[in-house]
Amino acid sequence: MLQIIDLHAGYVQEDGSIHEILKGLNLNIAKGEVHALMGPNGSGKSTLARVLIGDPVYKVTQGQVVYKGESVFELSVDERARRGMFLAFQYPMEIPGVSIANFLRLALNSRLERKLTVFEFYKLLKNRMALLKMPEDFAERYLNEGFSGGEKKRCEVLQMTVLNPDIAILDETDSGLDIDALKIVAEGVNSLRGPNVSALVITHYQRLLDYIVPDKVHVLNAGQIVKTGDQNLATELEQIGYDWLKERAAVHAQS
Repeated sequence: MLQIIDLHAGYVQEDGSIHEILKGLNLNIAKGEVHALMGPNGSGKSTLARVLIGDPVYKVTQGQVVYKGESVFELSVDERARRGMFLAFQYPMEIPGVSIANFLRLALNSRLERKLTVFEFYKLLKNRMALLKMPEDFAERYLNEGFSGGEKKRCEVLQMTVLNPDIAILDETDSGLDIDALKIVAEGVNSLRGPNVSALVITHYQRLLDYIVPDKVHVLNAGQIVKTGDQNLATELEQIGYDWLKERAAVHAQS
């Protein structure tokens, strides 16, 4: 589904130079797999999410990203979305004047060969909102305007379940959620799991992975994946933290 090869990327500074954040990242996500990406602050997790979806703030200087056999760098942001890439933002934007229902109907129909009728769309929307335990009038509110942090995250997951992407990238969707909201968000993510849908779950905490069990867990540090394992790796990180990464960096520096 997604192949990342020797990816180097960063943001352009005021003097025109590039501050490199990703420094040779390699990652393969097969169809139907759920991968978790963990790591300390500043390691490049959110940068990777933004580069994958095509945020123009970031510039790729080296490497490849191949999505379903096609280079994503040849695709604009909207083309990536139409081909089934989805990003749940860490800090979702507010869009006053645009209702959630209208936003989702337009977004979904832009992906489908046959546009849904209003009746078909609202039937789908109500089904997904029931899954996430959302009141039906939520759909008529303006997108994220005046939402609490938890409401914004639920809205992101609602978008994901309605749009039914081929690969979902969740950038710290669990941040700021209480345990009940966390479970509901996880249920929404798990409802999409299947042989044709992949996901990259970016998180600081092991608790989310109690509900969304990943096939693989990766540790990102200083722009590179330094360790890969199964769900037990996330449990281990919860217990020992990331101090071992400093010791690892010191050993590499000496060698």
